[in-house]
Amino acid sequence: MISTKWTKLIKSLHLKKYRKFEQQFFVEGEKAVLEVLASGWNIPALFATDNFLQQQQAALQAAEHSVQLVQACSATELVKVGTFSSNDAALAVVEMPQWPLFSSNSCQWTLVLDNINDPGNLGSIIRIADWYGITHILCSPDTADCFNPKVIAAAKGSFLRVQLHYLPLAELLTTTRAPVYGAYLGGDNVHQLKLAKAGGYIVLGNEANGISAAVGQHINHKITIPAFGGAESLNVGMAAAIICDNLLRLSQ
Repeated sequence: MISTKWTKLIKSLHLKKYRKFEQQFFVEGEKAVLEVLASGWNIPALFATDNFLQQQQAALQAAEHSVQLVQACSATELVKVGTFSSNDAALAVVEMPQWPLFSSNSCQWTLVLDNINDPGNLGSIIRIADWYGITHILCSPDTADCFNPKVIAAAKGSFLRVQLHYLPLAELLTTTRAPVYGAYLGGDNVHQLKLAKAGGYIVLGNEANGISAAVGQHINHKITIPAFGGAESLNVGMAAAIICDNLLRLSQ
């Protein structure tokens, strides 16, 4: 069973201030937990059903040096402390990684998120970045917390391979010599762009208000996804996928 001590800790990790204080977050569900076990990240505690423990003995043995506590529990307990409506597998308490500072000298593609509020959108964007081999995402300080349980769930394990950096965006973009592309309703057709060179920054704005004026003044390539129907706008995660697909295809 999950002790009172661990129950209180896991429930506290639903909130950003406690995640920041403890420097820990949690991961739920069979697939995501298995990815964490294989990652080598430090896992202070793993709570799992008997069925999971029996079926995943090889994964547990391979991760024995990174997992400090393994405790059997019921599916009901996992649901009680987590956020999933059903979880018959496992929940892992994980230490936050200490990523190195972002280097603006990188010539790779980098996503830039200007006040993306919705955790589901952020999780989807992390997954999209992972799909396209983008390993760094820059986030404004008011963007959703990347260790929010909803973000972790939506990212589907991609949070293990993409580093997120929270910093003042305008300040960083002031110093870069790399091209800065910004997603707008009006701009150059992303299907017809001609890239001077591969790599640069791809800026996506707030779901309701778009890219802020402070960040927008540093964008030197306004781009848009052309519409062929009557929809008013695209979800920011969907827009991220289309833009990444086109820019990375053109830079091959």
